[in-house]
Amino acid sequence: MPEYSRYETLKIDVGDQIATVTLNRPERLNAVNDQMHRELEDLFGEISFDDAINAIVLTGAGRAFCAGGDIRGMDQRAREGSRRIPLRSAKRLIQNMLEVEQPLISAVNGDAVGLGATIALFCDIIIAAENARLGDTHIKVGLVAGDGGAVIWPLLVGVAKAKELLFTGDLIEAREAERIGLVNRVVPAGKAYEEALALATRLAAGPTRAIRWTKLATNKRLKDEVNLVLDASLAVETLSMAMEDHQEAARAFVEKRPPHFTGQ
Repeated sequence: MPEYSRYETLKIDVGDQIATVTLNRPERLNAVNDQMHRELEDLFGEISFDDAINAIVLTGAGRAFCAGGDIRGMDQRAREGSRRIPLRSAKRLIQNMLEVEQPLISAVNGDAVGLGATIALFCDIIIAAENARLGDTHIKVGLVAGDGGAVIWPLLVGVAKAKELLFTGDLIEAREAERIGLVNRVVPAGKAYEEALALATRLAAGPTRAIRWTKLATNKRLKDEVNLVLDASLAVETLSMAMEDHQEAARAFVEKRPPHFTGQ
């Protein structure tokens, strides 16, 4: 059995053939910093091989599921002149999620934004609390939705609707997300984890191999889309990270003011 206690930004609880993985930076609304990104990559890479686990629930600590990338960290990197863009890490996270054999259920207990929305939507089944909002807000910080958003949103809601939401960065309420097919189910506030756990319990007690192989077959389409889109989307996201608009947006976030975009 893997040693899950070594993770610092993730809390992993295993029991009754179910793993609960909690994004655990509640003081930052579970924003994904470099450490959490690496830990998510590693976890999804190893949990698939844990024979004690037949289903996984992914949720967030506190009042948010995940606020996305750490914008304060983006601002700090820009001020330091860093151009280190971990493209391989971004790709590895998505690929490792798709290689997890067990059914992966996201319990979206609060807002899921940017990369946080991507992580939630790449799960097999998405259960959202009615108070949750979802959105890919890369554009609001002058970035391309390159780390998975350009892959998963068109698959779930269609190309035209995905373009509208990715171009605007608007957050949508859970009920609207359910209506357009972005999430599977909406439940009362505070009940997302409970509902996800009940479904995980049912799946963990089901025909394990049939469920896993059904997932393998249906994920072929997702993997094809990743192969088609992800390299290009990450490349242009990298370009957008070097633009003045992104640096201005990150600085404006820290200074708590609206950004002034110039198209540069």
